[in-house]
Amino acid sequence: MKLTIFFFVLSFSLLSQELDMAEVKELFKPLPDSLIDTKKNADMISLGKKLYFEKKLSVNNKISCNSCHQIDNFGVDNEATSPGHDGKRGERNSPTSFNAALHIAQFWDGRAKDLKEQALGPILNPVEMGMPSEKSVIEKLSKEAEYVSLFKKAFPKDKESLTYNNVGLAIEAFEKTLLTPSRFDDFLKGNKNALTAIEKRGLSKFMEVGCTTCHNGVAIGGNSYQMIGAANEYKTHDLGRYSVTKKEEDKKVFKVPSLRNVEKTFPYFHDGSIKTLDEAISLMGYHQLDEKLDKKSISEIKAFLSSLTSNKKFN
Repeated sequence: MKLTIFFFVLSFSLLSQELDMAEVKELFKPLPDSLIDTKKNADMISLGKKLYFEKKLSVNNKISCNSCHQIDNFGVDNEATSPGHDGKRGERNSPTSFNAALHIAQFWDGRAKDLKEQALGPILNPVEMGMPSEKSVIEKLSKEAEYVSLFKKAFPKDKESLTYNNVGLAIEAFEKTLLTPSRFDDFLKGNKNALTAIEKRGLSKFMEVGCTTCHNGVAIGGNSYQMIGAANEYKTHDLGRYSVTKKEEDKKVFKVPSLRNVEKTFPYFHDGSIKTLDEAISLMGYHQLDEKLDKKSISEIKAFLSSLTSNKKFN
């Protein structure tokens, strides 16, 4: 019995030595309590939420933001690629809207500089929501007396409150509330018992193999662009950020996704081609870091990633 206790204490001690908390806190930051003054902007946030669920923003009144970025499903639809207004699918996976406000830009290729610009893009996209013009969107909403009133209330200083730009601003305000704190945030704030032993080993392995080169910061990603296949080629016809910048060095470069809630936001990668988190971890290890991770390492890293899942619900 004494020998068992000795080895338990020794193994815990070794784990503590491996996990340098100073380094952990340098690499990661806990989520802020808020990104927007919810009292001051209550009317705008309320309008943005209504618009987020509004199917009338699509040409056939069948698709809303929530269709692909489901609030009750960690901000995703768990589809490889999402169907648009007529069932046609795009070529890229719909990323989660949760914690998206923390990213350096929006979309896999970073073509939208902020949430407002991102929110307005799909509405006019012929494959996605299919509205023919900004004017047609405003004409449609203007027929609703409730929307005329809500826009005036949300944007009282604007001479013309019901504008396409304000549609984006309202949705952006709502999306800024979609922050999802997890047990990992508790750990970063000093609760050493917030993670299990295997989750701590997974965090240590995550750092050791170099995952934190790309997945770091408050969103554990979302703050840089990287070429997929940096260490070993990853075959894809999608040229990524090159379609935006036309720079040779941006071929196959994509915005690094956030890993918050990652166990729930399958399938993975820009094309949604990877079904399981185990496979995603294995492929990223090989293609990005030239690491052939064994099953134990994958299992431990996966355990750590589970600590990033939030139990916060949005009404």
